[in-house]
Amino acid sequence: MTATSPATDTARAKAAHSGFWRSARARHMMPVAFVTYSLAYLDKSNYAIASAGGMADDLRLSAGADSLIAASFFLGYFFFQIPGTIYAEQRSARRLVAWSTVAWGLLAVTQGLLSSPAQLIAVRFALGVVEGAVLPSMVMLLGRWFTRGERGRANTFLILGNPITVMWLSALSGWLVSVSDWRVMFIAEGVPSVLWGLCCLWLIKDRPEQAHRLPEDELALLRADLAAEQAAAPPVSGALRDQYRTVLRSGPVLTMAAQYFFWSFGMYGFVFWLPAIIKKGSGEGIGATGLLTAIPYACAAGVMLLNSRLSDRSGRRRAAVWPWLGCGGLALLASYAAGSHFPVALALLVVAGLCLYAPYGPYFALVSTLAPPGIAGAAVALVNSFGALGSFAGTYLVGWVRGTQLGDAGAFGLMAVCALLAAGLTLAVPEPTASRPVPVP
Repeated sequence: MTATSPATDTARAKAAHSGFWRSARARHMMPVAFVTYSLAYLDKSNYAIASAGGMADDLRLSAGADSLIAASFFLGYFFFQIPGTIYAEQRSARRLVAWSTVAWGLLAVTQGLLSSPAQLIAVRFALGVVEGAVLPSMVMLLGRWFTRGERGRANTFLILGNPITVMWLSALSGWLVSVSDWRVMFIAEGVPSVLWGLCCLWLIKDRPEQAHRLPEDELALLRADLAAEQAAAPPVSGALRDQYRTVLRSGPVLTMAAQYFFWSFGMYGFVFWLPAIIKKGSGEGIGATGLLTAIPYACAAGVMLLNSRLSDRSGRRRAAVWPWLGCGGLALLASYAAGSHFPVALALLVVAGLCLYAPYGPYFALVSTLAPPGIAGAAVALVNSFGALGSFAGTYLVGWVRGTQLGDAGAFGLMAVCALLAAGLTLAVPEPTASRPVPVP
């Protein structure tokens, strides 16, 4: 039972009146998390615009080589997930996130200076390595700043950087390529990450107690609620290494890792090759293609916020994940079946995009409950590392299949089947008993 005191009672009354988005914690932490993940997504996703905007022709890249360069990022992304997140959890998320942001900004700029496929593969692999632990570390960090009933929305606002970034990335990157070239685009979009990483050393705090401007009554309520959550969690014994080993061998965690592999396969096949698919279907130039590509992401942003709020209100995480993924897979199949009717096909791609994005916040809130507080970051890191492998496979194989006789039919089929498999695997993990309904203001 959550402890009460005059300070916590006052904070509860304020929370009930103002809501999550007006809390001092949300005002302090969520803009930082959003911008950080937005820049990360910008520097890993603008490759698709560069490829469609002349890089593949300038460097004489085959379909296979183009796909391999795009996918090499995710192979690097796989390796640093678990050790990086353990460092952030046990030592300092602030330092890891800040210096990773600086490093990936420098590598993003370097992409615009290279002239061979081998160099691009090496740099994109390194880009994945330095960015690898940022998302799970941020999810872990938000678990210190927000309670169980708030984490769906907190995670959603973090990952909202994904569709919103792709939305303006598509338009801005298309414009930069059209008025200059793909090299200028890489350089111009890498510099902000370097500057922001330096700002993160000052803006990010490892614990809310270190943010001196937070109201004491709000901190008291947070401490009480987090203590109650930790007391209700299953006890864990043994050395820290043994605790992490137990988490990484857990059946539910491994099931969600497999689920995220297939989800990421479909998702990143969609994200990386959507510009090329739209350009081919519409017959438009790179500028108009960028604007059309932004439509699914604009729609996805609103649905993500709505789904996370409903999930936080009910405490049900699974039900906020699998139906969306199932509908996304079916929409991908229907989009291809629409054939030459481009407006219909585009509308179905919009549906597919918002369905694939909608579950992210509740999903990571669910994964975070599969391990005790204090070591849950390892569960998120393992799941996200398998997602990186799925992203590698999706980015490479979808691009490769599009260059074979199977063409777009095979690509859409792969993405759809993977989304449907992810929906089915979600049902294999029961709702944790701790995920009971939580009152949400």
